[in-house]
Amino acid sequence: MSTTITVRDNGPLLVQGPITVVDAAGTQFKIPADKPAVALCRCGQSNNKPFCDGAHKAGGFDSVERAPVA
Repeated sequence: MSTTITVRDNGPLLVQGPITVVDAAGTQFKIPADKPAVALCRCGQSNNKPFCDGAHKAGGFDSVERAPVA
């Protein structure tokens, strides 16, 4: 199974597939084994960093990224 990262318009990075998230000290964040995806905060306003808690909605986060067309 591969891992896919989707950049959500005005929202988080949605990561689907097997992943491990570690902090700068190398300590692993606990992710439930049965969770099919995690959302990583891009706006910096989450109270559950590095995970998204929906704070971008009230905070007015605005970011629409598109991959370059070759």
